[in-house]
Amino acid sequence: MSKNTTDNNPSLSNVPAVNVGEAVSRLSDMYCRVITAGLPLSTVPSVMMWGPPGVGKSQAVRQIADRIGSGTGKTVRVTDVRLLLFNPIDLRGIPTANEDKTLAVWLRPKIFDMDASADVINILFLDEISAAPQSVQAAAYQITLDRTVGEHRLPANCIVIAAGNRVTDKSVAYKMPKALANRMMHLEIAGSYEAWRAWAVSHGINEKIIGFLAFRPDRLMGFSPGNDDLAFATPRAWEMVSNLMNNVSDDIDEMFTLMAGIVGSGVAVEFRTWASVYNTLPDVEAIFDGTEHKVPRRTDTLYALISAMTKYASEHRDEIDRIANSIAYADMMPADFSTVLMQDYLNIEEGYRIRLMGIPEFTRWLRTKGALLNGI
Repeated sequence: MSKNTTDNNPSLSNVPAVNVGEAVSRLSDMYCRVITAGLPLSTVPSVMMWGPPGVGKSQAVRQIADRIGSGTGKTVRVTDVRLLLFNPIDLRGIPTANEDKTLAVWLRPKIFDMDASADVINILFLDEISAAPQSVQAAAYQITLDRTVGEHRLPANCIVIAAGNRVTDKSVAYKMPKALANRMMHLEIAGSYEAWRAWAVSHGINEKIIGFLAFRPDRLMGFSPGNDDLAFATPRAWEMVSNLMNNVSDDIDEMFTLMAGIVGSGVAVEFRTWASVYNTLPDVEAIFDGTEHKVPRRTDTLYALISAMTKYASEHRDEIDRIANSIAYADMMPADFSTVLMQDYLNIEEGYRIRLMGIPEFTRWLRTKGALLNGI
């Protein structure tokens, strides 16, 4: 039951390729160690994340900010700068005369208006840096190495992270000058179903989408630089579909045209066809009440069921007796599906493992099937 998917077009041969989850884990751990040790943030180089459109680079920065905050107890603020929209002058500021009208001085741009206090960490996120004209990239030299632009200096409590598409993605992208590239730590972000699912469970992505992509993980990332499709599946696109389903209507027939305009008609047809399986699911509420004991056997139905159970468990996470009933039910499922469900439960929120460990049904499950978690 392997569900790992990666970027179909890795192109940076001498740069390590990691999924979003691994990038978030490694970078946030690095920053937390530096901050906790009281070292200057300039100890570590600025980071450049490469990857295809919609793979989750921007979302990774938000997750890094959250982890730094929880790991250090500091307030973390992200300043998101889309360099594609900037001119070099925008980074340096507007020139004006000094007080006695003898010299030109530069008014500080808004992006440098950061809280420099000790209980705050700032993240300057230079997004779409590879799409910026080379004149703007040149203005980023000082930011990434010297943490300055002209006479303006970033505060000592500021982390610099950049992101952009690769030239081979055929998006708007300019080749990064080697002088700038050599100032940064480079990571290529590859698509990963497992990393995306862990994030999706804890961020309220619609359960039908999670269930469908469990069944067809290859549909998570449909970007290909070799075609001219305007609508294609990416983690970002599926999040947009989820927002429609969660906030407008989860009737897939009603929303089909809008969904197709986001992920493409072919994938939308597959999703609509697969979602019909939800009409055959056991009563999820009865499972949590402990009154439903019949377990479906069809693979597509099981994928849909564990997604529906995860959503219900997330919404009723404090009803421990009912969570226990659902774990007893999961113990009757095929072992690999039961394991995926327990992994989803562990991802409901940070620290939920501790609450699960207090449930006898969960500790019994761990004794008999816990070793399978290492395979996820």
